[in-house]
Amino acid sequence: MNNFLRRTIVSLILIGFVATAVYLFPGWLFCLVIVLFVALGQFEFFRLVENRKIFVYKYFGTLVGGLIPVVIFLGNGLPELKNLEPLLIVAASLLAFTLQFTRRDNAHDHLISTALTVFSFFYIGWFFSFFVKLRFLENGANLVIFLILVTKSADVGAYLLGSRFGRTELIPRISPKKTKEGTLGGILVSLVIAVLAGRYLTGFSFSHLFVLGIMLATLGQIGDLAESLIKRDCGAKDSGSYLGGIGGVLDLIDSLLFTVPVFYFYVKTF
Repeated sequence: MNNFLRRTIVSLILIGFVATAVYLFPGWLFCLVIVLFVALGQFEFFRLVENRKIFVYKYFGTLVGGLIPVVIFLGNGLPELKNLEPLLIVAASLLAFTLQFTRRDNAHDHLISTALTVFSFFYIGWFFSFFVKLRFLENGANLVIFLILVTKSADVGAYLLGSRFGRTELIPRISPKKTKEGTLGGILVSLVIAVLAGRYLTGFSFSHLFVLGIMLATLGQIGDLAESLIKRDCGAKDSGSYLGGIGGVLDLIDSLLFTVPVFYFYVKTF
């Protein structure tokens, strides 16, 4: 089975699962799905870091990442617990430093180890947990689907159009297969999807959908390049291997990590 066919089959299964989780799962179960994605993404990130021979408390970091969407969910249901989210992140960041005091080795990577652990709380744990915040907004289920459709259509458009028409490398030192033609094609596809699907899913005006189509496609591809930069620095092709032609969970969610918090604040602001 070729890579494209595997990628297509896995993608269709994931689409069905995501649609079910968004529209049919109760809030607490949707939150647990987000916890699963965050925890697996965090764990993959720490395994990538270990490729660089950098010591990290990966189980501690994975636990904290998985707790972030939980405390956000609790804060939505109980206003008195709303401050748990920043409290958890601050406390976990302090503990990440404190854990370094317990190491018995004469290592020289304390700063890097701590910085990468804290970075993962924000880059994966907090950013992806905005799906919980988004889901609890008015018309939240449709907003979640709209965001995923627009962001992922840019991925698909860039992949297909780049494979067919790509000639000029985008940033070969980071991702040698990405082309400028594919990137522009992905933005164009995302813009079309935003305008067509957005009128049914969001009711936003054409001007907002136009801005969102370009903005989410651009941020999504930046997110994809950011993860490619991490993988290249860690000497890995994929973050994992259990999602067929896609790779790992971090490979799956990388383009969403930047788009979901920005989209949430855009909706809340405008």
